[in-house]
Amino acid sequence: MSEAIRITKATTRKPKPRDSELGFGTVFTDHMFVMDFQEEKGWYDPRVEPYGPLTLDPAASVLHYAQGIFDGLKAFRARDGKVRLFRPQKHVERMNGSARRMCIPPLDPDLALRSLTTLVGLDRDWVPGTVGTSLYIRPTIIASEPFLGVRPAKSYLYFVILSPVGAYYPEGMNPVKILVVDKYVRAVEGGVGAAKTPGNYAASLYAAEEAKHQGFTQVLWLDGRERKYLDEVGTMNIMLRLGDEVVTPPLTAGTILPGVTRDSALTLMREWGLRVSERQIAMDEVRAAAKNGSLREVWGTGTAAVISPVGELAYRGERIVINGGKIGELTQRLYDAIVGIQYGTAPDSHGWTVEV
Repeated sequence: MSEAIRITKATTRKPKPRDSELGFGTVFTDHMFVMDFQEEKGWYDPRVEPYGPLTLDPAASVLHYAQGIFDGLKAFRARDGKVRLFRPQKHVERMNGSARRMCIPPLDPDLALRSLTTLVGLDRDWVPGTVGTSLYIRPTIIASEPFLGVRPAKSYLYFVILSPVGAYYPEGMNPVKILVVDKYVRAVEGGVGAAKTPGNYAASLYAAEEAKHQGFTQVLWLDGRERKYLDEVGTMNIMLRLGDEVVTPPLTAGTILPGVTRDSALTLMREWGLRVSERQIAMDEVRAAAKNGSLREVWGTGTAAVISPVGELAYRGERIVINGGKIGELTQRLYDAIVGIQYGTAPDSHGWTVEV
């Protein structure tokens, strides 16, 4: 029998921002989901309680050795008023994959899914209704055992928080400018690049700040060994349209995050009969394609931005303008298709959405 989730409702409610005032990840709803793990008990006491501070010992393992993971997904309010999560099972699967890599005990998939639907159901009034807005869902697991020593912890805390959000990029669907970096690396083969763990993001900050100061929105990472093959962008996977082929870096090296939006885009394009390859792409190949005119479109895929058109890549002082700096036809088609499913304006033939 599935374990019951205990619910304690907040006695006072926060004011909700207007849809037009929403940014990203700065406002949080009235409740959060919490569950504990101890080695001798397993995961226990799943509960929803009023949103508030966590109590951690100063020696909690996560604070010293960064043993933690998180994920991110969204709930959408459709035109029919119903609230749906987009591919939550796939996010739970990815979260458990991250957990295994970081020596964190995995969650029961059914209970993890119920943690998301129960919390969103309770705070469903926080789901904004304008297209482009959504309720961002952040499930997290941290090592909570108080000790100093390099080993997997014996106690953990799983929690889920919710944040109503506007468009991720202030530029909206305008093509972004991205700096390709070969001075720093994000991940190497055999490392933790495929896990959604906080250390990966901390390691990316310095290069991202340098890029921002130069007027770029994001950083495109190259492989950690040869620094010549495309890996991923700071907050999204990357895809290119070269002639009549769509190319994206493969997951096989374990250096990039297995994006759920990436998987959705690949599924749709294959159904549309497009030639899609998951293979290594050298930056030299991209430069050559730009010169001979076969580089038609570049875009990023991710939960936060959905589909983000790339209008310019800068690499070693060279600027590569893509499609005249305009949104490409396939980029727009993918965005419209995925957003249509998310907001219920297009049929969900894959069963990707879960109604709350």
